[in-house]
Amino acid sequence: MRLYLAIPLVVVALLFVASGVAAITRSWVLPWNRRHVRRVRLYGWGQLVAAVGLCCQAVFGLAISGIHVRQWGTMTGSVFLVTGLIVMAVAQRLGGERQVSGTP
Repeated sequence: MRLYLAIPLVVVALLFVASGVAAITRSWVLPWNRRHVRRVRLYGWGQLVAAVGLCCQAVFGLAISGIHVRQWGTMTGSVFLVTGLIVMAVAQRLGGERQVSGTP
């Protein structure tokens, strides 16, 4: 196992998980994403799916030695990662413009 690749992948996946759980449970998004995210919970689910994809790629790509299992595992991780990114992008676009209180 290549630790110089596995450790950063796991750290990024854990950060995605923490941010996704915060978005789902507390409706909290990182400050630089607050302006863009329209549906916070959907964004959080996208982050969790992307974190699962990163973990699949780390486990199957770096820890498993069987060539066929490694290929299918990393492909599955790639599908999860792309699906999570698409869900996060949809969460930024859905919902239209935010309502602004007050008179124009």
